[in-house]
Amino acid sequence: MTHPSPELADAIRLLAEEAERTRTGGRLVLLRGATGTGRTTVLEAAAEHAAALGLRTLRARCSPADTPISFATVLQLLGPVPEFADLAVDGDERATAAGLWRVLRAYADASPLLVAVDDVHLADAPSHRWLVEAARHIDRLPILLVVSERSQYDLDPPTPGFAHTLPPALVRTHTLAPLTPEAAAGRVRGAFPDADRSWVDACVRAAAGSPLLLRALLDDLDETRHTAVPTTTAALYPGSYPAAVRWWLDSAGPATTEVARALAVLDEDTGTGTGLPEHDITPLLAELADADPTRVAGWLTAMTNLGLLTPGPDGHAHYPHPLLRDAVLTGVPSSHRRTAHRALAEALLRQDAPAEAVARQLLASGPVDAPWAPPLLQDAAALALLDERTEDAVTYLRRALEEPLADEHRQRLLTELGSLEYAVPRSSAAIPRLAEAVRLPATPQNRVRAAVALGTALTGRGRTRKALEMLHSLHDEVTGRPDLTRTLHTASVLLSDQDQEVRQEVYRRLTETAERSPELLGSASQALLVRHAASAGLTSARDAMRQLRALLAEPADPLTEPFLVGTAATVAQWADELDEADRLVDRGLAGQRPDLLHPMHQALINSRADIVAARADYTHLTGFPESVTPTNAHAHTLIALVETGRCAQAESLVAGIDLREAPDSWELNRFLYARGVVRAAAGDPAGALDDFLECGRRQSAREVVSPVVTPWRTAAAECRLALGRPLEAIALAEEELRLARVWGTPRTVGRALRVLGTATGGHRGLDLAEEAVRLLRQAPAAGTEPAEALIALGGRLTAAGEAARARDCLREAAEHAERLGAVRLMELAERVLRQGGARSPRRRTGAASLTGSERRIAELAAEGRTNVEIAAMLHLARRTVETHLTHTYKKLGIRRRTDLRPALDQGGTLP
Repeated sequence: MTHPSPELADAIRLLAEEAERTRTGGRLVLLRGATGTGRTTVLEAAAEHAAALGLRTLRARCSPADTPISFATVLQLLGPVPEFADLAVDGDERATAAGLWRVLRAYADASPLLVAVDDVHLADAPSHRWLVEAARHIDRLPILLVVSERSQYDLDPPTPGFAHTLPPALVRTHTLAPLTPEAAAGRVRGAFPDADRSWVDACVRAAAGSPLLLRALLDDLDETRHTAVPTTTAALYPGSYPAAVRWWLDSAGPATTEVARALAVLDEDTGTGTGLPEHDITPLLAELADADPTRVAGWLTAMTNLGLLTPGPDGHAHYPHPLLRDAVLTGVPSSHRRTAHRALAEALLRQDAPAEAVARQLLASGPVDAPWAPPLLQDAAALALLDERTEDAVTYLRRALEEPLADEHRQRLLTELGSLEYAVPRSSAAIPRLAEAVRLPATPQNRVRAAVALGTALTGRGRTRKALEMLHSLHDEVTGRPDLTRTLHTASVLLSDQDQEVRQEVYRRLTETAERSPELLGSASQALLVRHAASAGLTSARDAMRQLRALLAEPADPLTEPFLVGTAATVAQWADELDEADRLVDRGLAGQRPDLLHPMHQALINSRADIVAARADYTHLTGFPESVTPTNAHAHTLIALVETGRCAQAESLVAGIDLREAPDSWELNRFLYARGVVRAAAGDPAGALDDFLECGRRQSAREVVSPVVTPWRTAAAECRLALGRPLEAIALAEEELRLARVWGTPRTVGRALRVLGTATGGHRGLDLAEEAVRLLRQAPAAGTEPAEALIALGGRLTAAGEAARARDCLREAAEHAERLGAVRLMELAERVLRQGGARSPRRRTGAASLTGSERRIAELAAEGRTNVEIAAMLHLARRTVETHLTHTYKKLGIRRRTDLRPALDQGGTLP
């Protein structure tokens, strides 16, 4: 025999001690334990030890097949005895029992005996009674009677145990414990010495404390074939483990098997416990298995104590490993599983369980053709979207489509599903779903919603012209509904931004309509015309915002309002009305449905990024998107990396973007500009110039000439200066200054003045630089431009021999850049200072370096005020508060709000 486990060693030692005392009188030892805990192994060890002591062994193993045969177990135990061949076992039980007792005594007279009866609970009734009666008198004979009995909590109430009627003094009872995790891990390592910790742990969990299951599992596993412990029994060969689980279930009886399988069904799609109802699951299991709830509760407790179940994070009992759960379900027909999942879904519904708990069961039930199923699945999808689990939401909606649905309901569902599938990586189902939604009969409003979603998806896949043709085809169907007509028209205009050629055609028609029949244009289309005029350099920021505010004050159609709000947010950001732009973005996003694809959603996201970039809040702009297609987010990230001194990382990211397959869109133009910034910072002015000029060529072809979108002219002018071509630089800077003065914001005018002053040089260059600084110092939202202008002025003053003024400008520039975390500019200012013979400024950090606004906001935050409360008290946008706090954290060298008070106290209080 192999070396016994610690759990069995005590039992074997007990039997050995009792065997040695047998010659002085009989003993009865009752071995109790759950299925698979090693009762038979202990009996085999006892037989080996008894033989070594000279004891004769009589053994019997009880079986359900022998139950109908009277005295089957005793006859198996005593074996054929020729001198008692005429013994009858089918007559009077008392006479038969007496004859069998004489046989046992005859054996005992010849030699001390070990009488071992395995699984006595399965013995036929006469044998069971005979063995109990023999135990009453065993102390008179040299007999060690060892009886093993299954003691496991099952759904069927147990019959009285073997020792139920025996005096306790006659019985020594030993209960076999399940394997401890440490003992199980030791056995796994003994079989697989090179297995890593996670592999061993998985084996231990799949064995669930049962020596029977662990031995079977180790027989099936092979490290070369199973680099990970499988989660399904299909991966096991020769199949000892699932056979052992079936044996365990068969031993427990049909009622327990039903509950065990019901729990496996309940657990099948929820893993370690997400999605199950928070209340007790006992009634669910009882209903599914048609069992007594009290017995079910007891079974769950008992199985958890044995280790065959384990408490999950939700507090419910679960199978400790998917392999065990799968083995419990092995052999259950798929139709039976689907029926069980449906029954469980209905039971959960009756108990008011969470929608997702019910929906997870419906995923495996197949169509149920019940009116409650589709809306419930849609509710589950909505909840998943709130948690930003788009793929889960898609799964629920796909399942909802399997139910019988009216065309109107199916059309809405297809629109929602296609919209969500568009956001799922590598999904190709979105456009076919949305196309089907557009074809299905529905109300005009739902048809338009589906068409706008389809147009957005088509445009996102580079098929802008196809999108506009589809939207135009619906115009006849919405005759008499001017609100829907305007929605289709406005969506077409916005989507045309993704294709240069199409955009020109659309805006030409839009302009002609505005001139010929302005009453046909809604407020959203008028806002798009204002945006077009702003980007074309045909209007000022003041006039543009005046027109947009007037449009925003008018009542808007619900379907076109997102276009109006989003367009206004874009122009407000261009006009440096950043707080107003923030509010418009918040308003626009609040009106967006996450389950409905809309072209303005991404536009609003882009506007938010543009606002953050305008504030030079670089900490919120360095998350590089996963897409290999260049986007606005890529552009902002690259510029943020350059400004924060991480040029090498920016160059690495640029290398991973392939422009050969990139669509000809405005986002490509933004990326080209950003790549030019990266190349210029890396010391490649020629490469940067190519990018800036290509960006400008593409922008001009789109009639986007204003520097408010991408200031490519000043960027190209700086490259031409670096390449020794000042006249060309002056020409570009002068053109940008002309266009900037049309728009009229300090940021755009100041930037053009700065670059033109640098390119011009001399007294005029100095005057231009001073004008730029005066203008930008007064600007409420200028980002890094004040620091850029101060550095340029410092250079001009140094050239003019005004070293003291130059140093003041450069130190001011360094302090401004430090507040923003603009490492590139801060280092540039310090370098120019050193070149002029001055010492670098002491970097301003700590509480003393805070501006008045930063200090006020920090004090309020330290008092426990929320960002929203601070914004309301100071009449600021929430985003402005967040930006000031971000700068404050950097200066104070802290990361948490709770650190504000100690850091502020070190530097005095606000006067």
